Amino acid sequence: MSKKLIGIDLGGTTAKLAILSETGEIQQKWSVLTDISEEGAKIIPSIVDSINDHINRYNMTKDDFIGIGMGSPGTVDRVNGTVIGAYNLNWKNLQPVKMLIESGTGISFAIDNDANVAALGERWKGAGENEDNMAFLTLGTGVGGGIIAEGNLLHGTVGAAGEVGHITVDPKGYACTCGKKGCLETVASATGVVRLARDYADNYAGESKLKLAIDDGQLVTAKDVFDYAKNNDELAEMVIDKVAFYLGLACGNIANILNPSTIVIGGGVSNAGQFLIDKVRDYFNVFTFPAVQNSCKIRLAQLGNDAGVIGASSLIKELVSKNS
Repeated sequence: MSKKLIGIDLGGTTAKLAILSETGEIQQKWSVLTDISEEGAKIIPSIVDSINDHINRYNMTKDDFIGIGMGSPGTVDRVNGTVIGAYNLNWKNLQPVKMLIESGTGISFAIDNDANVAALGERWKGAGENEDNMAFLTLGTGVGGGIIAEGNLLHGTVGAAGEVGHITVDPKGYACTCGKKGCLETVASATGVVRLARDYADNYAGESKLKLAIDDGQLVTAKDVFDYAKNNDELAEMVIDKVAFYLGLACGNIANILNPSTIVIGGGVSNAGQFLIDKVRDYFNVFTFPAVQNSCKIRLAQLGNDAGVIGASSLIKELVSKNS
C-alpha cells in the first residue's frame, strides 16, 4: 500500500486537517477548533491528539505516513520549524511546532507560511496546473500571496517574499496595519472593499441600493457590494471598478517583474467569480507590456478551502524529493 501524507491548514478559528494520497487526493478531512487561550499553548497538543486519534480510528500506524505538512500564519522559520508573531493564534512567543508535532506523532514534519502553502496547493492540484512560474493572491480579511518561480516557492531573505498585500497601489491611500499607506490589502481585501464602498457612498448623490443600505446603517459585506454591482447598481459598479483597478495594477507589476504564465486569484473576495476576473484582466492589460500581457493568464482559484491542506501536504513531497 502506498504511503500517505497529512496536511494541516492552521487558522485562527479552526485547524483543517486531511489525510491525502501521495498524488494529492484528499481521502479524509476534518477540523479541530483553535483554542487560543493560555497564549495558544493548547493549539498544537490538540492537533497532535487529533492526528493520533484519526490514525488509530483508521487502523493505521505512523509508518503508513511519509510526513505531515502545515501552513501557519505568523513568521515561520522553515528550517527550525518554529512560528512567532501569529497574533490571531495568540502566539506572541516562539512556538516549537516541529518539535512538538514530531515528538507527539513520531512522523516527519515540515512547515511554511499559510499563503505560500495555499499557492503550492493551487499549483499542484488547482488552477496553477503544475506550471513553473505562477503567482497566487488570496483576497480575504487581508491579502496574502505566494510566488513560484522556475518551479520553486520564493521565500526571500526573511521569508517575506510573496507579500503581495503590501504592494503600494495608492501612495496617498489608507493606512495599513504594516505601517505604510496605500497597500493593496487596504482596498482589495474583504474589509477594503467595504471601506471603499463607505467612502464612495459619502460622496455619491445618485440613486443606489448600496448607498441606501450603508446610509441605513446595515451591515454591508464585500459580497453585498459585488452582488449590487452585478445588478447594475451604479455606486457598487464604481467601487468594484476601483477594486479591479488596484488589483490589475498589482497583478501587472507582479507580471512585469516575474513573467508568470498564470496569476491565480483566490480567497473569499474571489467568490465574485469571473465578473471580477474580467475586470481585473482589463486593467492588467493596461499595466503590462505586450510580451507579458500575451503570455499570462489570470484565473480563479479552484480548490477553495482545500488549497491549504493540499499545499501543506506537498511540503513533505518536496522535502522527500530533495533528500532522495
